[in-house]
Amino acid sequence: MKLSYRGTTYEYTPAAVEVTEGELAGKYRGLDWKFCNQKKAPVQQATVELKYRGVALTTGEPQSAKTSASEQARRLMMDRQVQGAKRQRSMLSRLTAELKSIPVLAH
Repeated sequence: MKLSYRGTTYEYTPAAVEVTEGELAGKYRGLDWKFCNQKKAPVQQATVELKYRGVALTTGEPQSAKTSASEQARRLMMDRQVQGAKRQRSMLSRLTAELKSIPVLAH
């Protein structure tokens, strides 16, 4: 299919999706309908390097950026620890400011 955007034409080929008709069906506002299920999961598109207004852009995930599940879990755990430490520092600084604002009574 040939498309055009802002004077630039390009060829668009939509991905073909194989489906099987499901058993669930019905009628809605006089029209028959049926659920369809995909035969197999769609494959992620390949990495494409683009340029927009002079800025380089990469779609998809490059091979070098792929990480294992254990690395991702470790990174998430470390991020949570850092967020917890930031939250504690923030609470301590607010508590310190609040304590400094309380007047001291002399006996």
